[in-house]
Amino acid sequence: MQNRISSFPPIIDDKSEILILGSIPGVKSLEKQQYYAHPQNKFWTIIFELFNEKFTEDYSERLNILKKHHIAVWDVIDSCERKGSLDSEIKNEEANRIAELLEEHPNIKAIFCNGGKSYKNLQKLLGKSFRLLIFQLPSTSPLHTVSFEKKLEAWKKILAFLI
Repeated sequence: MQNRISSFPPIIDDKSEILILGSIPGVKSLEKQQYYAHPQNKFWTIIFELFNEKFTEDYSERLNILKKHHIAVWDVIDSCERKGSLDSEIKNEEANRIAELLEEHPNIKAIFCNGGKSYKNLQKLLGKSFRLLIFQLPSTSPLHTVSFEKKLEAWKKILAFLI
């Protein structure tokens, strides 16, 4: 039997306008208890590039940058069984309460899914005609071999919702 893993609490406040959803934290993130902690994951690099912020490794500063730019982060999966960090290894998953989170935070204008697994799960969870726009972005994982430039270009869609 594989170990059951759980996602982290959402990073969100009343000023959040964009919700970015991953699938569930990988091994390195679980070890560090930080979103996107693997050094080769490009999530933080992309966020800092998008908002022209000075890059930092300091996690509390990273969270402050998200808050400053009205970005919320969470995962579609609350808990599951998984060996390693691959989404393809996820079994017996339980969903997070995304609809409830959105009800509690009506300022969210759009949802951006970090990769295909979170997008597919969210479509099942909320339905294809959900009231908010839902976008699938290329995964920031190092296993998704699209170039950094192409990932960054796709992620720039977020900026259109932060006016």
